[in-house]
Amino acid sequence: MKRLEKKHSLPTRVFHWLNAPLLAIMIWSGLLIYWANDVYRVGLGRFTLFHFFPDSWYAALNLGHRLAEGMAWHFFFMWFFAINGLIYVGYTFISGQWRHLLPNRDTPREALDVVLHDLRLSKKPLPRRKFNGAQRLAYTAVVLMGAGSLLTGLAIYKPIQFSWLTWLLGGYEMARWEHFLLVIGYVLFFVVHIAQVIRAGWNNFRAMVAGYELAAPEDAPYESN
Repeated sequence: MKRLEKKHSLPTRVFHWLNAPLLAIMIWSGLLIYWANDVYRVGLGRFTLFHFFPDSWYAALNLGHRLAEGMAWHFFFMWFFAINGLIYVGYTFISGQWRHLLPNRDTPREALDVVLHDLRLSKKPLPRRKFNGAQRLAYTAVVLMGAGSLLTGLAIYKPIQFSWLTWLLGGYEMARWEHFLLVIGYVLFFVVHIAQVIRAGWNNFRAMVAGYELAAPEDAPYESN
């Protein structure tokens, strides 16, 4: 007979569901700001393969000519984004949840097994864990990305007051470029994350909503992994 097993604590779920809309607002408001100086592109020399972003894209999403509004939203919600992230990291270490999240010496091998399994190139059963090797790498990386966003954001928001930070990040232009690349990273993470959630199914999603998932009788408890 299947049993209900606790997977995610209430604080973890609260931080997760708070972060989702906060990150979305930060990206949206950041694009309102980026519109005013959208210099980045993919190309070689004078040849441009893709420009971030075409005018039609701004028009379709109504992102143009809203610089002041974007700055107001961005600088207001950055505090909530930062506070939520800092409290989450503090909770993770105090509660001991870091043991399930941080990569260890087995993580690279497990992450490779997960990729091969998801691509249907391997039928090797994956060990039952709160977070598999690929998730450990991805979730640790996204926390570091959050820290990077805050630091690069401060460097380009207050380049005089935080001149030492701007210098450490390679200067104002480099810090702005790094801030932009981190946004691209968030979007890629979001796409993969949603695809994995859909693939994992309702039982996995329910654990992030209610905290519990159904486990088969032969499944080992998470705490023993």
